[in-house]
Amino acid sequence: MTQPTVTMEFVPAETYQRIQQFYARHMQLLDDGAAEEWAETFTEDAFFEQNVKDEPWRGREQIGTRLRRGIDAMGDSGVQRRHWFGMISARPGEAAGELRTRYYALVLETPAGGAPSVRLSIVGEDVLVEDDGALLVKYRSIAHDGAV
Repeated sequence: MTQPTVTMEFVPAETYQRIQQFYARHMQLLDDGAAEEWAETFTEDAFFEQNVKDEPWRGREQIGTRLRRGIDAMGDSGVQRRHWFGMISARPGEAAGELRTRYYALVLETPAGGAPSVRLSIVGEDVLVEDDGALLVKYRSIAHDGAV
């Protein structure tokens, strides 16, 4: 019995490497608490939804404001968060110039003097676009594992 052929169009290796570099910078900004700079990696009209939030975040300004609020709420908790992205798949988007990505991510937390632990496990899907030579997130959907 022959196996069915699954055809999926992938991006060129150079584009994939660029996507990986984008995500590395994107998550390091987040882990460094640079909310405003992190928000700049989204388009002005970006849409960011999570299956654990009632309402999506809309637009770069709201994304930056809400992230800043979350970072400030952690305050001096002594906990360091690190975001790890992996298993990234990338393909051309439906519109010209768009890239669609799907990835797994872990959020690790390490308390001062303590051991790291996994706080969250998620599946993410993004639509990335190029703007003046830079990749930006136009659409993000995050599904937290175990969410009801």
